[in-house]
Amino acid sequence: MCPSVFLSLEEAEQDHYAKLQISSEDVYSEAFSAAGSRKQILGKEPTGGNVRLYRGVCLFLTLMCIVLLVVVIILSLKLQTGPTVCPVVEESATAKEAVPAFAPGCSFENCQAQFPAIHIKHHGCRLCGDGWMTFGRSCFFLSTFRLKWHQSEQNCTSRGGSLAVITSKEVQDFLTQKGNLQYWIGTIKKGTEWTWVDSTKLQESYWAEDPRTGNCGIIDSTGPSARNWIRAPCNVATYFICQLQLL
Repeated sequence: MCPSVFLSLEEAEQDHYAKLQISSEDVYSEAFSAAGSRKQILGKEPTGGNVRLYRGVCLFLTLMCIVLLVVVIILSLKLQTGPTVCPVVEESATAKEAVPAFAPGCSFENCQAQFPAIHIKHHGCRLCGDGWMTFGRSCFFLSTFRLKWHQSEQNCTSRGGSLAVITSKEVQDFLTQKGNLQYWIGTIKKGTEWTWVDSTKLQESYWAEDPRTGNCGIIDSTGPSARNWIRAPCNVATYFICQLQLL
């Protein structure tokens, strides 16, 4: 075979190898280029607009949580205190004068009509104003300051009621349990008879074995409920209990 033929074959093989090498280099180059593009896309930092949007959403959610928390607290407090149908008592700074605790049309029946029976059973129908206690169909106010008997009756009248008239053992036990002092009640001796401030005669009484002397009645809440009434001069200053009948 001629030398020229061998040279042609050798040159053809070298040329083919060179083309293969260039093709593989192009493939690697394209692969590295695509990987670099992906890194640029994934590593792109958030813009200022996205940051502001994220902060705005967080602030809105925080405010909503605060509002819901306040609503829950208010509702829980209202459930604990029970429903109040009637206006509360507004006392003066000296706590010796007050407006009446009730408005016309305020009654136990109104309370029952407005609230479910199950709620009244567990929370009570609180018709009495602040500082007053509800028992049966009456409101009672135990004073924290002392007055003479007639002054006490005037103070109770200014509140819309009178000194307490105890006509049942249940009321007697209730006032004995709630009090811890000696209080004027609405009984006074006129002539030879003891009467209540509503002009009814004293029927059931709870005088102590040694009731002392005087023409006005006191309930001593530190003594046993069955015998804790004592007598005292009406011009003695002591605490007192007001009573207000529900309509």
